[in-house]
Amino acid sequence: MTFNHFDDQGQAIMVDVSGKQKTLRTAVAQARVLLKPETLAAILEGSMTKGDVLGVARLAGIAAAKKTSDLIPLSHPLAIHHVAIAFQADQKSGEIRIEATVRAFERTGVEMEAMTSASVAALTVYDMCKGTDKSIVIGEISLLYKEGGKSGVYRREES
Repeated sequence: MTFNHFDDQGQAIMVDVSGKQKTLRTAVAQARVLLKPETLAAILEGSMTKGDVLGVARLAGIAAAKKTSDLIPLSHPLAIHHVAIAFQADQKSGEIRIEATVRAFERTGVEMEAMTSASVAALTVYDMCKGTDKSIVIGEISLLYKEGGKSGVYRREES
């Protein structure tokens, strides 16, 4: 079975996954947000002007996972079964680490859904805090883990 990525004219096409077996697919991705420590303190205290920053970012990340195929042109629309967003805050450095976990029983992986989820959650933190802190940096969006399908398990090595 071959899966072509290009048509006869060399144009990119969506990969044909119709011949693949459905398996449970899981992916975990992260995004890091650097803020002023006082901005992070306000987020954790719940005193930001726009409200519950992490709650809104969690909802945005969940919604983004479900809309990935609308945003990434050659991504397959998937029936997502689970999305979870977790936050780890380091008050000393002013960093929030966002981790998105996505799970589906599908023919193709959910890596793009997890990475989109983490990215949009990070952008939402930025949006909700930009009035207070113009120096916010979103960085290191990466796949941490994936399993399911023919390629098996991938775990990012710590650097």
